[in-house]
Amino acid sequence: MNRAKVALSVASVIAILCFSTQSLAKPVQTQLTPEYAKWLHEDVRWIITDQERAQFLTLKSNSARDQFVTEFWEHRNPTPGSPHNSFKEEHYRRLAFANQHFAGRTQGDETDRGHIYVAYGPPDEITSNSDSHTPSQTWYYRHLSDQREQVTFEFVDGCHCGDYKLIKQ
Repeated sequence: MNRAKVALSVASVIAILCFSTQSLAKPVQTQLTPEYAKWLHEDVRWIITDQERAQFLTLKSNSARDQFVTEFWEHRNPTPGSPHNSFKEEHYRRLAFANQHFAGRTQGDETDRGHIYVAYGPPDEITSNSDSHTPSQTWYYRHLSDQREQVTFEFVDGCHCGDYKLIKQ
């Protein structure tokens, strides 16, 4: 009987140690208010870096989140220190455009075309092929800042419902 109690005690200690080390290994994530959840998961989801996202999720107060959001936009401001941030303004214009022009079964900025549009802006050229069995569009970007060559995105509307999926980059 003593062996059973000792085995149970040892198992309990091991379980406690396992659970406590798991909680130490993961950063603490606090519950976000709807305002901050929308900002993170909708407004900036296509432009925030993984590192920024992880950092934002560890913030413990709304004042720290407000400071993070301010610094997030200021870091991207083409004229730092200026009250006018053309990058932020253009970003929200792209979101509105995507939601107006690419919406279908989901919001326009949640679609593949919306994602690319929000992230890179309007393409330099679009070719459409509606004559084939499956409608498609190819978007050409000639001047992305981090690319020397033209970047091409090909979308296909396999369901003939306007929901173009990215098939090739």
